[in-house]
Amino acid sequence: MKVRGTRECQDCGAQWSYYETGSVTCPECESMRSVGLEASRVQHTDSPETLELAEAREATDDRPLREAADLAGDAAREYVRKRGFINGGELRPLDDTYLAAQELRHVADVVGRTFETTDDEEIYFFSLLRGADEGERPATADVPESMHDVRGLAYAEALDEYHGEMREWVREHDVGRDGRTTLETLGEHVRRARALEAGLDIDAADGLVSAARDLSRYLRDGDEDALVSTRDTLSRLW
Repeated sequence: MKVRGTRECQDCGAQWSYYETGSVTCPECESMRSVGLEASRVQHTDSPETLELAEAREATDDRPLREAADLAGDAAREYVRKRGFINGGELRPLDDTYLAAQELRHVADVVGRTFETTDDEEIYFFSLLRGADEGERPATADVPESMHDVRGLAYAEALDEYHGEMREWVREHDVGRDGRTTLETLGEHVRRARALEAGLDIDAADGLVSAARDLSRYLRDGDEDALVSTRDTLSRLW
């Protein structure tokens, strides 16, 4: 959506940044009567959301694993639902916290509905729960083979969301043919990854994330080396 970033309260006159609060409610007097001050609106899809995992972590001390997993999954889903990648007209990178949250919500779903989990699967879940809010995820080599499909699915969904927002951003910016063509190629790979559902190879998932990040850097900063890297990675995936 497009919004005016600076808002002014019509009751007390306070001004604030919508990009920082994600709300039209005045932070000073809590009035909902506010107006945007800029003449034009800019793209904005993100919100100042925090991945809150404290309750789920505490639950691991004295509650069944499935209950802790349910709490973790709910928190991760809420975070992912509110997150976006365009902030005040600027395209943001595909960050580790978002990826970790997508992964945690899928892993939590599996753990929450499985009657028996292996030690490796529990360690994987606890590792995500411990570090997801700081963008920490287990290395690819540390993901149990039984969870490879789960990571692949999580990354495919994250890439689908990110690619969609890159497309929205490109529509509003002067991006050359090379950038647009490469974005289309990335989109074809992402659609294939989504079609595989839980069958995306874990190394291919890592490659797609790397390609998306490189392409984003090219779009944001004009880094030609990043564009070359994107094309090289995509050419080697399938």
